[in-house]
Amino acid sequence: MNKSSLDKDLQRVSGLEAATHNLARSVAAPGIALVFLLAVAVWASFLITDGPMSYLVIIAAAIAGYMALNVGANDVANNMGPAVGSKALTMGGALIIAAIFEAAGALLAGGDVVNTVARDLLIGDQLDSNTFVLVMMAALLASALWTNLATIIGAPVSTTHAVVGGVVGSGIAAAGMGSVAWPVVGTIAASWVISPVLGGLVAAGLLALIKFAILFRQDRIAAARTWVPVLIGLMSGVFTLYMLSKGLSRIWAPSDRTALTLGALMALAGWLAARPWIARRSALMENRRKEVSRLFVLPLICAAGLLSFAHGANDVANAVGPLAAIVSAAQTGSATTQGDVILPLWVLAIGAVGISLGLALFGPRLIRTVGEKITKMDAMRAYCVAQAAAITVLAASSLGLPVSSTHIAIGGIFGVGLLRELLTNRGIRRRPNGGVTLEPPTLAPVPQTAEQAERQREKTEKRRLVRRRHAWGIAAAWVITVPAAGLLSGGLYTLLSALIRS
Repeated sequence: MNKSSLDKDLQRVSGLEAATHNLARSVAAPGIALVFLLAVAVWASFLITDGPMSYLVIIAAAIAGYMALNVGANDVANNMGPAVGSKALTMGGALIIAAIFEAAGALLAGGDVVNTVARDLLIGDQLDSNTFVLVMMAALLASALWTNLATIIGAPVSTTHAVVGGVVGSGIAAAGMGSVAWPVVGTIAASWVISPVLGGLVAAGLLALIKFAILFRQDRIAAARTWVPVLIGLMSGVFTLYMLSKGLSRIWAPSDRTALTLGALMALAGWLAARPWIARRSALMENRRKEVSRLFVLPLICAAGLLSFAHGANDVANAVGPLAAIVSAAQTGSATTQGDVILPLWVLAIGAVGISLGLALFGPRLIRTVGEKITKMDAMRAYCVAQAAAITVLAASSLGLPVSSTHIAIGGIFGVGLLRELLTNRGIRRRPNGGVTLEPPTLAPVPQTAEQAERQREKTEKRRLVRRRHAWGIAAAWVITVPAAGLLSGGLYTLLSALIRS
């Protein structure tokens, strides 16, 4: 009897220890984030010169740090999610690689697109400097709050759209509809449809090429020795162009002819280097699909790192673009900026550190959502998504089409999943003697009872390789991001204005 009571007491103690450990883990991440924001405010207070708006700049710096945390928690999942979902990278490895490359991209090449956020969305001559600072502060806080909410509910959203919605909403609240540069907003809004469709089509096309050129062949290993080096060469060329146009443009902006020449040379070098590497790797492989998929692991890791670098270079503007505008307005005393907005290094550093820290503290949940909950990923499918992201951005940029990297990545994941679902439900598979065959699925008899109908529904659901409920949830978050951030920003501007006047 005493032993039983002792066991129960020990179980209670063990349960209390486990609960305490889980509580400590849940509190640690917000605590570290709060320390970071306080450090940002203190740092900014030492760097900002005395002036009538210096305290607003310090507050804005802390808000920018908060936004950077949310960019890291939400946006980076699009680059690392497929790699983690395919088991090519562990969660820890993905966090380390992404943090390094995101920070490097932000510090070395960040700020190239900061003018769109800081200058081009609003017509500055309709706002005085004080009003402009409050508009940008409200926009920054609203976009951060909305992105934070999206991260909590597990919805990957475009932080670019959140910032755009925030700037537009506070601008309208401050000076009416005429203060917004609507043509710029319209081109950004067009990416709601363009980005996911293009990303899905390109990713599905790449996966179809791999399936029909390699997986549906009798000798998959021989086909892989021919085609995988070609795909790696394509990746080398595309990512060279991608980095030159999106990742390194602040450091070096070569002419189109130079960029194309370098891209072609890197494609050739990638193909030549991949041929002996693939030959060695495939020498002892069995003629199985999983064996072929292993050949895509290293290219996928390289692609994820490069996408993270380019993401850090481009999307750091979402975190610090409004802050750069606030610093400029505080220094010049004017809301109208002639030429490019100057991005101080300390402002860029807030974005770089915040993105990396937000990824490490809050990123794993969204990474799992993107990589595991939409459709089943492997290295080949994840490679197609990463490659599609770079190809789509390049193609859209050359055509002058606005696209969102977030929407492209999610569209690519849905694209590969829907292609697999289509081929599976059409009965397309490899023939034993090579090639493919089409075997339409056998039609099940019409259910006669409710129980039979439920069983038939379950069978149909199993053939759905893309989880529809995640698709509708993500699409809904995309659609309402701009108006939600805009309404929240307008309300925050009204509140801030009332507080300042009082």
